[in-house]
Amino acid sequence: MTALTPQSFVAKWRHVELKERSACQEHFIDLCRLINHPTPVEADPAGTSFTFEAGVDKQHGGHGFADVWKKGFFGWEYKGKHANLDKAYDQLLQYRSDLQNPPLLVVCDMDRIVVHTNFTNTVHKAYTITADDLLTVDGLRQLRAIFHTPDFFKVAQTTEQVTKAAATEFAHLAELLRKYGTPPQDAAHFLIRCLFCLFSEDVGLLPNRVFTRIMTQARKQPKSFAPQVKQLFQTMATGGYFGADEISYFDGRLFDNADVLELDTDSLDILRRVNELDWSSIEPSIFGTLFVRSLDPAKRSQLGAQYTSKEDILLILEPVLMAPLRRKWAEIQQQANDLAAQRKAATGAKKTKLDKQLRDLLIGFATELATISVLDPACGSGNFLYLALVLLLDLWKEVSNFMAELDFPRLMPTPDVAPSPLQLHGIEKDEYAHELAQTTIWIGYIQWFVQNGFGFPPEPILKPIDTVSQMDAILAFDKKGKPIEPEWPKADVIVGNPPFVGDRKMRRELGDAYVDALRSLYADRIPGGSDLVCYWFEKARGMIESGVMQRVGLLATQGIRGGLNRTVLDRIKQTGGIFFAESDRDWVLDGAIVHVAMIGFDEGTEKICVLDGKQVGNINSDLSSAADLTAAKSLTENARLSFIGTQKSGPFDLTESQAKEMLSARGNPNKRPNSDVVKPWINAIDVTQNPRHMWIIDFGPDMPLTEAAKYEMPFEYVKKHVKPVRDKVRRAAHRKKWWLFRDTRPGMRRAIAPLSRYIVTPMVSKHRVFAWQPTNVVPENLVIAIVRDDDYFFGVLHSKIHELWSRRKATQLREAESGTRYTPTSTFETFPSHGLRARSLRTIRV
Repeated sequence: MTALTPQSFVAKWRHVELKERSACQEHFIDLCRLINHPTPVEADPAGTSFTFEAGVDKQHGGHGFADVWKKGFFGWEYKGKHANLDKAYDQLLQYRSDLQNPPLLVVCDMDRIVVHTNFTNTVHKAYTITADDLLTVDGLRQLRAIFHTPDFFKVAQTTEQVTKAAATEFAHLAELLRKYGTPPQDAAHFLIRCLFCLFSEDVGLLPNRVFTRIMTQARKQPKSFAPQVKQLFQTMATGGYFGADEISYFDGRLFDNADVLELDTDSLDILRRVNELDWSSIEPSIFGTLFVRSLDPAKRSQLGAQYTSKEDILLILEPVLMAPLRRKWAEIQQQANDLAAQRKAATGAKKTKLDKQLRDLLIGFATELATISVLDPACGSGNFLYLALVLLLDLWKEVSNFMAELDFPRLMPTPDVAPSPLQLHGIEKDEYAHELAQTTIWIGYIQWFVQNGFGFPPEPILKPIDTVSQMDAILAFDKKGKPIEPEWPKADVIVGNPPFVGDRKMRRELGDAYVDALRSLYADRIPGGSDLVCYWFEKARGMIESGVMQRVGLLATQGIRGGLNRTVLDRIKQTGGIFFAESDRDWVLDGAIVHVAMIGFDEGTEKICVLDGKQVGNINSDLSSAADLTAAKSLTENARLSFIGTQKSGPFDLTESQAKEMLSARGNPNKRPNSDVVKPWINAIDVTQNPRHMWIIDFGPDMPLTEAAKYEMPFEYVKKHVKPVRDKVRRAAHRKKWWLFRDTRPGMRRAIAPLSRYIVTPMVSKHRVFAWQPTNVVPENLVIAIVRDDDYFFGVLHSKIHELWSRRKATQLREAESGTRYTPTSTFETFPSHGLRARSLRTIRV
């Protein structure tokens, strides 16, 4: 190949006015000669990885996806001189997936070469190389990089970094406004509208950098900012002219209220810094979470903490929402290919008929995707709903591209034939998250249009999303104050991440009145000690049972598969089936890592079950796939043999030296020794590690105050140290009987009394350990007491079969390494010990 000098190349092409099709291949060949790179025919005669007219040889014919394509490097689209290269770029965006998503998308009109970056999760940037630039060293270096080293154009900043930087700056601005006395919700509403303007400007919805111009003028005249922004907001609400600039009709109620905050120079400086970021590259899947933290004063401390990634959310959206749609799409593609083959062989009226059948088949599925309704009943800032919409749109685009392969025009994503925010439903109680959820969804929707080459959605740009409601999802009250169940909107699929609040924290975080009303409302379906998340599972299960919902995918803490919580999964199995589960998955809650279970369920029709990434035959309600032990019942022979230890609720415990002092004291009015009430005490640490030799003051299950007072030194200690604590507790009974443990376990005491010793095991432990204790030792509530004193039963508990049983029946805590929770009811009482009663084994001792 003869080399071409930059001067010769520029001289040849500067005055050429040929149309695109006549000149583009020769122009590209000359570019190859300019940098001494093989032409497509020279480098790849077969045309498999470097070719002109990429895509022409598609099955059943096609229209050619790009003028030039080099696999792993670029897709290249030509237009005639002085043509609109933005339209050429939009074309490349529409079929970049068919070009295997090359890192560069290049458009050229033979005067300019514009290189658009297409790297995953990085900020988009465009580089322009003019004909004059090719006469310079830098210009030639850029041209060579297109062909040899695409990473030359890669921007170091990721979309996540841009989003985090924007949220951080907005947090500073929100904090500054709060210091000036602006109510937090007013500040949040105003800043949400500002950030939408910043995004709209960077994607081109707001023309001619109009928001930037307002801020530039405000730098000299700060008082000009508020009236100009107010006028802009009013124009965006209705459409029209802002000065000489025509503004699109936005609506969506975001700009219904045009109230604007006055900003001083410090606030404007922050806003100007924010404006310098590339808002078109913001990441919607984390946008809402980060901005809730920046705008909500209660969550400000979480701003630098971790957040839930897009990949984590997709892990549950794919099997629950997309799997059946992808299976159906594969079947439709096969039908379409068969019809296309028949059409190719047919003529006349038969061909016309087959052509219509084929078109109707594909448009029918595309339209079906626009009707799939998705509900997130705890939608937070909208990240689940946004990603659900993107998945549906991406599949819709596959349909559109497939139609082009079969010689049909590509579809345009109008709401009547393509997925849109209007089919998303959300419920969110938090006012900050609720407003951001709608903004997140619309930003993501507009971003998808732009990034896939479809321009902007039709006006009004922001149609009101009345389906995202600010309300409590599980509890409401009628006009008389009676608790009632809120009605959830009908939808095809439920997905979401309900709040993780454990049973013991519910009263503290939600209040007694709320918890009492909630538990009474669901008392016939959900046990009173269940975690908060269980109420979302039960409501979703009920909707499936009544036929208004098809599939559900929700998250829960590890505790849902054991104890009282598992009741909701048992009910799901009774009326349907669990088809997907991740039994132990890292998740981010309020910036901290927790371990959760992901669960997908339906009415029982899904036949493919996937547990922890592997296909299995069945998923049990304890999220296992082996023999179903969840149906194991408590056995009569094990009844009343195991007990949870006492719960003191106050500083009754003593050090060994304190106990010795009390034990040596004399002169109680009742002539009794203090050893009656000063006893050895253990908790789980004393069982799993070296004993600490702790003691406790224990007035038994029901000793009257007058009798307790006769043990003078112990009583005075409890009066001084315990009573002030108990005076502040919520329950009146615990305040009244302050000298007694909160849970005295009289049944356990009666069962232990006739024995010579008894067995203990920690309720929570990585390793299942059993140990003997004398009958005068008081076990704490995280110790399980087993009232047997024979060595045979002690050996049974240490057996391999009981070890395996306890691992399956116990509830896992956080990650597997943290251990399991052993309980008297679900773990011990269900164990088949073959009726080995103590009286028949008293002679068996080791």
